[in-house]
Amino acid sequence: MSSLFSDHPLLAALFLLFLDMLLWRLIGSRGDYWKLAVRVLIFSLYSLMLFNQGMNPMQAAPWPDDVPLHLAATGLEIGWWLFGARTLTVLLGTLMMQRVGHTGRLLQDLMGAVIFLIAIIAALAYVLELPVKGVLATSGALAIIVGLALQSTLSDLFSGIVLNTTKPYQIDDWIAIDGTEGRVLDIDWRATRLQTSQGSMVVIPNSLASKAKITNFSRPVDVHGLSVSVQVSPHARPQKVIEALERATLGCRLLLSTPAASVAMKSTSSSGAEYEISGFVADMGHKREVRNQLFDLAFRHLQASGIGLLSAAEPVQAATLSRPRALLDASSIFSTLRQDEKDTFSQNMHLQTYRAGETILAQGEVSDHLFIIESGVVSVTMQRDGKPFEAGRMGPGEVIGEAGVVADQATVAQFAAKTFCSLYRIDNEFLKPCLDARHDINEAMKNLLDFRRHMAQTLSQAAPKPVPRKGFLQWLRSRT
Repeated sequence: MSSLFSDHPLLAALFLLFLDMLLWRLIGSRGDYWKLAVRVLIFSLYSLMLFNQGMNPMQAAPWPDDVPLHLAATGLEIGWWLFGARTLTVLLGTLMMQRVGHTGRLLQDLMGAVIFLIAIIAALAYVLELPVKGVLATSGALAIIVGLALQSTLSDLFSGIVLNTTKPYQIDDWIAIDGTEGRVLDIDWRATRLQTSQGSMVVIPNSLASKAKITNFSRPVDVHGLSVSVQVSPHARPQKVIEALERATLGCRLLLSTPAASVAMKSTSSSGAEYEISGFVADMGHKREVRNQLFDLAFRHLQASGIGLLSAAEPVQAATLSRPRALLDASSIFSTLRQDEKDTFSQNMHLQTYRAGETILAQGEVSDHLFIIESGVVSVTMQRDGKPFEAGRMGPGEVIGEAGVVADQATVAQFAAKTFCSLYRIDNEFLKPCLDARHDINEAMKNLLDFRRHMAQTLSQAAPKPVPRKGFLQWLRSRT
């Protein structure tokens, strides 16, 4: 085989071209550095083989008397220019990806087109010895004709170049272009593709995007604002409403502490008063979850303060209904109790208050009573790798201590008051007969306990260590 290549160097050069294409396919898209290294190596061998045989790509092919050999040499010299253009394009593209990422793909394609155009013109001038000036003049006139016919397409093209250069948005950013909101999927020669929150795809021409008002919700990277508006009765005292909504913001753990969330009155009229909760999250994907959670927390904390959200058909509770009785009505666990049972049950509920920072139920304690949160925010702390972390926050209507009551087991977390809290205590001596008699309530308590055990086990597991990235440069650094 080696003697065959040494006797027929042109065949060996052709073999190198096919070997390059084969290895480019086999290595795959993940081995970018390996593909670049293989391509540079094969191009170097290809160049060395041509020059050793007297074939200079800067000149016409030798052996003009031997027509088949001359044509083969001409093809290999033209292939050298195209092979070199492709190698240079891949090299510059790899370096560009490290600096600008996938948003520079359009510039990389344009740069590759220019390099190939130069390579083709050089091959025509040096290898085929054609009059390049005439070719350029003809191509210039043709370019004018084509440019007039493709004005809108060229406008999209150059607008895409401007967008990739100025970078008002990148791949995976959440943006809004003239009111159309979505996640950027791709920026190509002609258009920007967005995926909306409904899952549909919107294609916006680059010429329109470059002239439109663009709102990038992903910049800065770790701070994304959101707001929630609620309407209450105009007769509710504003300070009382604001304090309840501030407790609602403290109950949402995904809200950033810096910058801090705020509550403000927006407007008031005879029909109702509107308040706005403003805050920030670290991840754009959490905005919908946080908004939904804030609505629920606002409802519960306003209800705990005796304030209801404004609606067209607001339910009216009896004026004599006590707060313990109202908690039982709102509780999903005790909702199956009859009205007379709820009245009796509420008479055995005792109010306890805790200042901010006080422990309500310590980790490892076996509780002989059940707590129902009446108002305030309770912080739940667990252990992971021997270090405490906040696993969640609880608000009005939620229960604490079900592990000791149902299964006589110790709690796996510590419950402490994050704000001033009011809780109603139900002792086990009264609760136990109720659980024995009412299997539906007992099952609801067991289901809640199982759910919290599973969540505690998931949250307390150690976070997986990130897998180090491997590539040609990393391999090269490890060898130096």
